[in-house]
Parts: sequence; structure tokens; C-alpha cells
Amino acid sequence: MEFTELADYAISPGMLTEWLPEATTGWMDDGRPASYIHEAHLRRTADGTHDDGRESWLGAAFRIPGHLDHDVFRTAVGMWIERHEPLRTHAALEHDGRITRRTIDPGGIELNEVRHEYEFDEDTVYDRVHDLFDELTSPHRWPAYLFVTLEHSDPEPECTIFFAADHSIIDGLSVVLVAHEITSLYTEVLTGRPSLLVPAGSYIDFGSEERATAAAIDHTHPAVESWRSAFARSKGRLSDFPLDLGPRPDSRVAQRAVSEWVFDAGQAAAFNTASHRAGQNFFAGVLACLARAGAELSGDTVFRTVSPVHTRNDPHWATSLGWFVGLAPIEFDIAGAADFAEAAARAAAAITLTKPAAKVPFARVEEILRTPIRPRFVVSYMDVRFVPMAQQWPEIHARALRSRHYTHDVYVWVNRTPHGLNVSARFPGTDTATEGVLLFLDRARRAMLDVVSATEPVRANLPTAVAAEGATTDQ
Repeated sequence: MEFTELADYAISPGMLTEWLPEATTGWMDDGRPASYIHEAHLRRTADGTHDDGRESWLGAAFRIPGHLDHDVFRTAVGMWIERHEPLRTHAALEHDGRITRRTIDPGGIELNEVRHEYEFDEDTVYDRVHDLFDELTSPHRWPAYLFVTLEHSDPEPECTIFFAADHSIIDGLSVVLVAHEITSLYTEVLTGRPSLLVPAGSYIDFGSEERATAAAIDHTHPAVESWRSAFARSKGRLSDFPLDLGPRPDSRVAQRAVSEWVFDAGQAAAFNTASHRAGQNFFAGVLACLARAGAELSGDTVFRTVSPVHTRNDPHWATSLGWFVGLAPIEFDIAGAADFAEAAARAAAAITLTKPAAKVPFARVEEILRTPIRPRFVVSYMDVRFVPMAQQWPEIHARALRSRHYTHDVYVWVNRTPHGLNVSARFPGTDTATEGVLLFLDRARRAMLDVVSATEPVRANLPTAVAAEGATTDQ
């Protein structure tokens, strides 16, 4: 599944309906604390520089065939809200600095339906959905999520489902589960066939457990030492992108985005084989190629980045909705590395060394070190080949969405799917940054293809949609 902005999603003209949750029963005080990352998000977005937390949402878009049954959809989404407690609770930052929580019992929320009884064109749909997502997903309001449905009948009856929620409610894995869960519940209500969804634990309970564990951590913990060393090696700053991004713009400039299918499924398998022959995993192989690209373009053989690591360390959280993400600083030097195998081995050693750092909430590390952790170059890797319904993602036009950003940083997402390897990125919307990031990604792609070429020949058969949707910058 690709992670892109809404502007890159193929929108058809159609009839738009907005689905807005509303509480129908009273809120109850809830003493459970916010997770570390949730609290940090609330405080950071309340400082007046983040538009009250807007434009920090993640989302999904996918299609279901046939005419949408509005009553069935309302029931299905209601079941989904009952299933995931983060959709029925709200943590608020009070004026005195405290974080308070209130929660609604299952069944205490209904969906208000705002139906537009005329057809919107593509541009109007985009503008309306984008504005709704930006305006209604602030972490400082409830609900911080909503659905929008778009019904169209050309050439066949079909409905596109759009969903967005503030990052405090969902993470990347949560997003790729949305299409499966909503489709399964909709089918259950429509046909009576059980959805058989695996029970999901509550992220609110996870936050409480995380707090209890992290309270005992001090400056001697290995995770804290990993971050302390990362700051020391980079002279108090976290990793920068390998190439010059140019000066930060004086005005607010939207970031640009790019998405490209680097491998088809066969090429991804070949790259995996090459990585395993080197005694390493797929991600270590990717990092080795990124390091090679950085060294060739900048002359610096030391590769530094920060990588998200999921914290779903118990099966209880496997299908939960929440922000189960830690961060790990990664640094390794490929100077003198004779080949891909040696570079991948150095990458793997760096991952092994710092991965435990992600098990400790980085907000807790900030407290201990009294230093903000603000990554400026992030590389994320996800293997989503075995996520339910992953094989059907192209058929249902499933896409993970992210809000537009205005920051001066670079994020790269590397996602292995049943259909190959997708690499997407967002970066400052300046000419200097665009030129540098696109050059870096192109050189990294060639490095990865070189690894594939060195293994047994594999037939390349990239999706035809790539030419239209991939490898283009979003203006």
C-alpha cells in the first residue's frame, strides 16, 4: 500500500456524504493517563506553531463495489467505534497543564449523516474532503476523526470511502487495517456473514502499562544511553538529510511528495534473497543502499537517520487502533565496505545496537536528557504483505493517506507489499530540497536495482498505474 497525500489519489465525480460522530450518552471521567507520545503530541501542538494540531492526520481511502447502503454503513462504522476504545475517549490538555481524560461507553456514539444531493466534480471533492480532514482532526477536539463517502456510477456503481484521524489515534499499521475492518463489518451487516475480526486491545490500556514501566527508567538505561550517544556524535543535533536542503523558507511552504514502485514482487523477492545471502534482513539491505546513495552524492560515508519501530510487543495489541511507535537513532559507516553484503552487515549491526531504544518512549527519554527529540531525516520500513486484504489493495484502490506538512525535514517510507516495494517521501517544497531529495532517491533506487541484477534474473512487471501515479512530485 502506498503512503501518499490525498492529492495523489484518483478521485471520481460523485455524490458526497459526510459521517460525523456524535456522543449520545454522558462522558465519564477516566483516570487512565495518555501515552507518552500522545501527551507529547498534545503539548507540542498547543504551542501555537502547529495550527492547533491540524494537519497532523493519517487516513485511508478504498472502494467497495455496488451502491452504498447508508444504514448498513452507519451500523458497520458504529460497530467499529465500539471495537476501538480510542475512538470513544478524549484526552485534553487543561489550562493548568494537566492531561485529563473522559470516555464514553460502547454504544454511546452515533453518526450524523450530512448528504449532498448533487454530484461534485473531482476538484470539488478533493477540496471538500481535504478541508474537512484538516479542520476536524485536531487532537484538541473530539471527535478527531471522520468518514466521507463518495458514491459514483461510472462505469459501474461503486463507493469510495475516505477516513482520517489525528495521529494520536492511529499509526501506520492502524491505517492499513482500516480497509479490511470496515469492509468486513459492512459485509457482515449486509449479508450476515461474520467478519471474524480478531479481538483488539485498547490503546488506552497500553498507555497506562507503558507509563508504569517507563517510570522506573533513569539515565543509566541503555535506551537513554543510545540517544545520548546519538546526540553526542552529531554535536547535539539529530541526523540531517545527506544532501543540502537549502535554507528554511521565510514563509509557510507546503512540502512536496513523491511515490514510486521500485520493485515488483519478483524483484523484491530477489532483493530479499540477496540480503539473506549476506546474512541480513530486507531493511538492513535497504539501509545499505541508502547509505551508498548518500556516500556517492555527498562524499560522507557515515549514514545517519532515525527509524520508527512499532511497540506492539504483545499479540494483544496486534489489531489495536493507536500510536504504537517508538524511535531509534541509526548510524553506521560504509567506508571500506567491499560490497553490498558488508554494507548490509554494518547496517544490521547499527539496527541491533539501537533498536532497544525504541522500547522506551522517546518522550520519557526527553524528560531524562532534558533535550527535545526532533528527527529531521526519518526512514520508515514496513512489511505489510500479510496484512488482511493486502492482496486486494490494487483492486479496491486502497491507499494510506497523510496530511500535508510544512516542515523543513525529510521522511522516507519504504513499504513491502504483496505487489512489490513502494518508496514514498515528503520533503521541503523548495527547488534545492526537491532537486536533492529526488537525486538521492533515484541513486538509492539504482543501488537497490543493482543488488537485484547481481542475483538470479527476475522478470520486471511493475503495475501499469505507476506511470500515471508514481514518481511524480506533488506541487
